Amino acid sequence: MSDEVQRMVIKIFRKYSNSLGPDALELVEQILRRENKIDEGDISEAVEYLAREYNKQDDAVMKVSVAVLRRVYDSLNEERTEIEQETIDPESHLYVIDAFEMPRWHWSNERGTFEKSTQPQSFAGSADSRIFAFRDRLDIIRQSVLRNEHFAPSTVPSRDREQLVTLRSTKQLLGRAGERFLLLGMLAYNQQGQLTLEDSDGRVELDFSRMDSPGEGFFTEGSIALTPEMVDKVQEDLDDLQFFFLSDVWLDHPQTLSGLEKMFENCVENDFIPKVIVLCGSFTSQSISHGNQQDVIRYQENFDALADLISRYPQITRQTHFVFIPGPLDVTVNSILPRKPILSSFISRLRAKVPKVHFATNPCRIKFFHQEIVIFRDDLMSRLLRNDVVGVKAGATSEDLKRYANQAHLSPFTLDIQPTLSDFDHAMRLYPTPTVLVLADKYDKYKITYTGCHVFNPGSFVGRSFTWSMYKPAAANSEECVIEFEDEENVPR
Repeated sequence: MSDEVQRMVIKIFRKYSNSLGPDALELVEQILRRENKIDEGDISEAVEYLAREYNKQDDAVMKVSVAVLRRVYDSLNEERTEIEQETIDPESHLYVIDAFEMPRWHWSNERGTFEKSTQPQSFAGSADSRIFAFRDRLDIIRQSVLRNEHFAPSTVPSRDREQLVTLRSTKQLLGRAGERFLLLGMLAYNQQGQLTLEDSDGRVELDFSRMDSPGEGFFTEGSIALTPEMVDKVQEDLDDLQFFFLSDVWLDHPQTLSGLEKMFENCVENDFIPKVIVLCGSFTSQSISHGNQQDVIRYQENFDALADLISRYPQITRQTHFVFIPGPLDVTVNSILPRKPILSSFISRLRAKVPKVHFATNPCRIKFFHQEIVIFRDDLMSRLLRNDVVGVKAGATSEDLKRYANQAHLSPFTLDIQPTLSDFDHAMRLYPTPTVLVLADKYDKYKITYTGCHVFNPGSFVGRSFTWSMYKPAAANSEECVIEFEDEENVPR
């Protein structure tokens, strides 16, 4: 193994808080030598996958165990052999994951690893759980930052140690006026209305008086900030498989059902049946929470009409999974994130007529082979723009979206801006980084790929035309789909 490859292997395992002894390093070298078909450009991806699978083992320890690592490699070999000998069935690898069924893990600073929480969870939460929810957000980002090459020294002797950066806590600023420090903490306002950076040891006031213009990215109250100067096989066999993502499917709009009908007809005529169609709310253009009985009846009738429409296409009904995610105006048990699915009393006909229907939480996750797809329906962009604490922006850029993704949380706000159920705050995490992040929003459509995560907003289904996004798991990329209106008089203004 060359020195360059050895450094790369050590760096990847260190990212997962693992250290490699000589025996473990030799085993990795043997594995790479045995897998001589791996291209040089794919070696880092292969080692990354090996490290990730190692850390999924219950008996994995920080100093890599040779026995556990060998078992992981043997298991991967067995799985590969089974896959090569059988035809892949996508149905057996597709899972819709409820936000309230996700296990809760928290970072242990003492052990340097994640530990599964054994505390009971409830909707009401407790004072302690609200504190721990924000502490977990900070700890997750801190341990990720500390594994960055600028903060973590290499186990191989090098000159890089002279260029390392050190994180400080707020208590270490005392008595050191005029010195330069690097702090990591949460942005929050104090009782005097001053913006501060807060960590587990205290808080310091921030001064933006010398900043000429807003920087890149969103910095809202509740965001985590790093502040300086302060005191495979699937791709080959399933290349033609697609997921559709639609948002703001207003079933009370006169054009929506006809737009869905056109979409279904195009799929059938072109023998282009999607594996999954994700329909994000709101499924009404106006809230019915304070409406009369007639509004409630109409809300249910709209879902019934959708069920009748889907059932008219037997091929789609049999083959496609339909996933419904509630939006801000939909009727659910709770209005605080994460949100429960749409009330069952409104969707009985859909359950009866569509065999592969899933009424999901908001947010929810789809697990498909090794890919994790996170779907979140929220008017997020307007909230970010409205609550940016370091300047007013006319709109969002790709750099702003990257800063949002760096928060490793779907709702990086304080509870007065966006309340969350503290006992289920872990369901809002974006760590580990998913394969795909769908931010369904009424904001303009966009898509970027950042640190291996493809992020996109399908936009509203009914606008100047019918629009949605098509995602191809084989390519890990999305593209916009459009059907133009035929009747210009009914185009929404």
